[in-house]
Amino acid sequence: MSKTFDRYASIAFLLVGLLFVIESMKISDSAYGSAVGPKIFPLGLGVILILLSIRLLYETFKYQSTEAVKEKLQYKKFFVILISAALYAFLLEKIGYVVSTFLFLLIAFQTMERGRIVPSLMIAAVFSFGVYYFFAEFLGGSLPGFPLL
Repeated sequence: MSKTFDRYASIAFLLVGLLFVIESMKISDSAYGSAVGPKIFPLGLGVILILLSIRLLYETFKYQSTEAVKEKLQYKKFFVILISAALYAFLLEKIGYVVSTFLFLLIAFQTMERGRIVPSLMIAAVFSFGVYYFFAEFLGGSLPGFPLL
């Protein structure tokens, strides 16, 4: 990417992260049937986004002045991942968190890098089950379960 684009993007993401943090503080602290409050996730995302945008802004000051070769935009990959993300959001309640997340990750990994199906399957499965177990069992939260359970 270009230096100016990265700077503007980091400032924009910093503002979005601040908005997430400020607005998540207005959400109530507890939710029925869950030990984890509803404001934890947006607050955490906002903090992560702020930290990453500060890092990106810092990195732009360290750029070397080299001519970057323009890369061809990959519209097909973008639209495949965009459509799969929309389907993920649509199917989350219908087929459950684990199955929908597994399918979304598998499609995204294969879109970004063809082949290497076994590592993609393993990473998608471990991430899907791991996050579900961590959030639902360890933290006591609730996620859409399996479709037939």
